[in-house]
Amino acid sequence: METDKRSTILREGFLVKRGHVVHNWKARWFVLTPDQLLYYKYEGGKRDSCQRGKILLKDCTITSPFLEHENRPLVFKLQTQHGVDHFLEACSREERDEWAADITAAINKLQVTDGAMTHQKDPAKSQLHHINLSKVMDSMYDVHSGIKLSNHMEQGSTYSNCFSGSAVVDWLVFMQLALTRVEAVTLASALLEEGFLRTVGMKSVEALRTAALSEQFMDDSTALYSFPESLKKRGSVKAERSLSAVELSGKVVKRGYLLKQGHRRKNWKVRLFVLRSEPAFLHYYDPTKDDINPVGGFSLRSCLVSSLDDNGVPSGVKGNIQGNLFKIITQSDTRYFIQAPSHQEKMDWIDAIREQT
Repeated sequence: METDKRSTILREGFLVKRGHVVHNWKARWFVLTPDQLLYYKYEGGKRDSCQRGKILLKDCTITSPFLEHENRPLVFKLQTQHGVDHFLEACSREERDEWAADITAAINKLQVTDGAMTHQKDPAKSQLHHINLSKVMDSMYDVHSGIKLSNHMEQGSTYSNCFSGSAVVDWLVFMQLALTRVEAVTLASALLEEGFLRTVGMKSVEALRTAALSEQFMDDSTALYSFPESLKKRGSVKAERSLSAVELSGKVVKRGYLLKQGHRRKNWKVRLFVLRSEPAFLHYYDPTKDDINPVGGFSLRSCLVSSLDDNGVPSGVKGNIQGNLFKIITQSDTRYFIQAPSHQEKMDWIDAIREQT
């Protein structure tokens, strides 16, 4: 007996989706099957049994990364065969790339089934150069692991939210996007040529005007560069770091969507959690808002984290929960109740947090 395509789940998890009519962003639970992408609302920490929508994958095209939402660098776009655009945001570059790969594989399999694969160009080959540069830019602009923005002086003038040429080269080599400083300069020159970076101040402007193509970008601590004006609406990476430079300066160890119970209303909401080390902090963000600042967070020093039994509702927990619960008690005795989408994710988060306490 043939298995129904729709009964096979290829992937599922939280994504943040932009609305069609009102262009607000909402966290939804997505389920990928061989021929469609279904999405559901989450109420009280439980998936709504009534699906909110579906995207038929036949003849869809996917663009990942999709960089036109300048304050949301982790978006990818799905366009249906009727030209309807769906904008979806993942919690990390890895998650976005995995979703995009699984959706692309499903679309390609449908085209093979229809005998149409021979007529399709290989988008990866035709857009390789563009996608590579876009991904570099995406990484560089990432709130949590991107290049640091700061104020610089040049010839008596102060320039805000920019970085030096040598800082760009340092970052490209550190992130292993280039093996050597020479490679990094070539890559940075390509970013400059394509408009992903812009010159700031006299020194970099003059270098761009007079240098040969391979020497347009300067590996120099006094040559200044910045992101293009179209990205400035985001408020810059510096805005997040000024909230608390110390607690947000740690290395990102883990990030993902989890459900958190509110302290006052006790309602459950999807939050983007980011775990950092040295210093160890856990911050959470509202993924529906464009604000890059966390809505809350706490030090993991002397915290206690524990798994909660799925049988019954633990004391302090309200609502129609689905399980996979864990609890964090901070040094100041504040209790956080959190639900993971799966048992495995719950255990992964608990292990990761324990390593930092």
